[in-house]
Amino acid sequence: MGQEIKNLVLKGVAIFFFVFPSFSFLEAQQIYEFPFLDPSLSPEARAKDLVGRMTTEEKISQMMNTAPAIDRLKIPAYDWWNECLHGVGRAGLATVFPQAIGLGATWDEDLIFRVSTAISDEARAKHHEFLRNGSRKRYEGLTFWTPNINIFRDPRWGRGQETYGEDPFLTGKLAVQFIKGLQGNDPKYFKTISTLKHFAVHSGPEPERHSFDAVTDERDFRETYLRQFEMGIKEGKAYSVMCAYNRYKGAACCGSSSLLTGILRQEWGFDGYVVSDCGAINDIYSGHKIVSSPAEAAALAVKSGTDLECGSVYRNLKESLAKGLVSEKDIDSALKRLFIARFRLGMFDPPEMVEYSKIPYSVVDCDKNKALAKETALKSIVLLRNEGNLLPLKKNIGTVAVIGPNSDESFVLLGNYNGTPSDPVTPLRGIREKLAGSSRVLFSRGCNWAAGIPGQQKTDEELKTEALEIAGKSDVIVMSMGITPRLEGEEMKVNVEGFRGGDRVRIDLPDVQQTLIKDLKATGKPIVLVLLNGSALAINWEKDNIPAIIESWYGGQAAGQAIADVIFGDYNPAGRLPVTFYKSVKDLPDFKDYKMTNRTYRYFKGEPLFPFGYGLSYTTFSYSKLKIDKAYSKGDTVKLSVRVKNTGKVAGEEVIQAYVSNLTASVPVPIRSLEGFKRISLHPGEAKIVNLLITPDAFSVIDNNNKQVIEPGKFLISVGGCQPDKTSSENEPGILKKTISIL
Repeated sequence: MGQEIKNLVLKGVAIFFFVFPSFSFLEAQQIYEFPFLDPSLSPEARAKDLVGRMTTEEKISQMMNTAPAIDRLKIPAYDWWNECLHGVGRAGLATVFPQAIGLGATWDEDLIFRVSTAISDEARAKHHEFLRNGSRKRYEGLTFWTPNINIFRDPRWGRGQETYGEDPFLTGKLAVQFIKGLQGNDPKYFKTISTLKHFAVHSGPEPERHSFDAVTDERDFRETYLRQFEMGIKEGKAYSVMCAYNRYKGAACCGSSSLLTGILRQEWGFDGYVVSDCGAINDIYSGHKIVSSPAEAAALAVKSGTDLECGSVYRNLKESLAKGLVSEKDIDSALKRLFIARFRLGMFDPPEMVEYSKIPYSVVDCDKNKALAKETALKSIVLLRNEGNLLPLKKNIGTVAVIGPNSDESFVLLGNYNGTPSDPVTPLRGIREKLAGSSRVLFSRGCNWAAGIPGQQKTDEELKTEALEIAGKSDVIVMSMGITPRLEGEEMKVNVEGFRGGDRVRIDLPDVQQTLIKDLKATGKPIVLVLLNGSALAINWEKDNIPAIIESWYGGQAAGQAIADVIFGDYNPAGRLPVTFYKSVKDLPDFKDYKMTNRTYRYFKGEPLFPFGYGLSYTTFSYSKLKIDKAYSKGDTVKLSVRVKNTGKVAGEEVIQAYVSNLTASVPVPIRSLEGFKRISLHPGEAKIVNLLITPDAFSVIDNNNKQVIEPGKFLISVGGCQPDKTSSENEPGILKKTISIL
């Protein structure tokens, strides 16, 4: 009987290879050597089979970001750590787009999707090029720890530059598009994997983050700190989340079952994997002192839902198992999620099965992506002031003095977590190229960024003398001032006037820059002030005395071209502030206070220097015919339409903004909240009807039982090109308002 079965099997194999002569016996043997290598099985079945074949030591080795190869199971080495905040980072050549805060200033969902798609194209191309060269190092994989969607609640936070700003709705909508662009739309394979970070309630101070306990009430927690994460998971389908360094209400975020299991998995249905911030598991015992040993910290993190560690504390899981602090089942659950991710990236399948593996390396730094980087830089620029319509300048203006420490430093353009562009354009170079053959351009650094920066070749007095000399020969002065990513950023060792550990102590410009601006103003020459920075600046004197001010953020590789295009009229700016510009740090609560009282436009009761959503144009727009029903039932989506017309003489873009104010809430609510926006382009005299949808969440509150509910009541809907309480009417459209009822 046994021989008969054997003969039948051999006959079947012979028939198979007669029908499929190109299918080698070696390939057939490889497919069936282990079931987890069979691409026809589900990722879940493959992960279950693979994990079931691993030893305890092998399992533990795969739960840290640097996962070694397991040759006997044909598992290649893999490092989970990669970055692509605004372009593929830290892995050589890449297209570098504006820093995330600049992406936020575009208020353009379609653009963010296109940017993210370009980034993931380059990511895939670079990854497969690394593999072809036998390299599997850090920053070469497909699992990206991006985007950072923490709320930029305080301008002192040095990492605020990595976010999309201070508003949960704007942040969430842009994050959804960024996630979709990264992860792709293939039904079987991820293009790359996007990781939402840092979960949760995380925004400084940087020097204390390893031991800090962020405390909020449930209302702020849900309405401000969680909303964008929920959007990223439910709408964007992000497959990974990074837990934060800090504690929240006493529990380490990477050891909080409430956050990682209760909210992420049970409330929101998240089915991906959780990775720790780098060193965060170590913080559980060394910084937060919640437990006393590495084995206890590792066990707490795994049991709470942290599947992967960036670090090496998980090496102690063998001891954790021996002491009964964690079970093999806990480890298996985490490991299955990690391998499901790798299977869904196509890492164990023939490349020809994965369409994304065919993206050619030539896409990296290609002309199309360069053009997109410039478009994004242009759309990120915010015109803050244009007194007397000084801008745009004429190209044949005569002599232009370009002055300032940010005028000709390419690293300033790139922000942090950046790649390496092939040909970055500084403001000085952009202006020189723009005016070649039509006007003369002179340059002086003018001053250093701040007092106390080591290694400067000339003193501030020497630099100022040079600046005043060229200013005297000029017809107009363009000043490139602001901050740099070497002064504000992640946990930095900075001992410079106005900065602490990567955060800012004050929010105005450093004294040496303010002095230079005032001295140049005294020359009587017209001045255009260009700001390069990652956070809001209190430019009070400058607003009152400098006629033209441009906010350009850290604008990426094409920043200089974009700045020149705006200054000399080849592009009409339309960016909007994604953060409030305050007048003074005195207007703000203590940096360590995580309550939202008097923070961001939603709760700030003072008068801002420039409000969230603010931005000028070289043209004007009018709003009319706001259509919206007067009454809705609970749970309805509110549909509105408005007519927007370009009433000026040049083409331009407008950002339509819809805000909701709850007029009858029984509990504390924001003053107003952004709940809809759209960026459009209009020719002179052209008008468009713009439709916006406002979801039921916009009319909900967190009640006194900490439940999200929609109460019947009245709501004010405000629609225009800015907030309804703007501080300046200069070149601004009117605001249309209508009160509706939720029944």
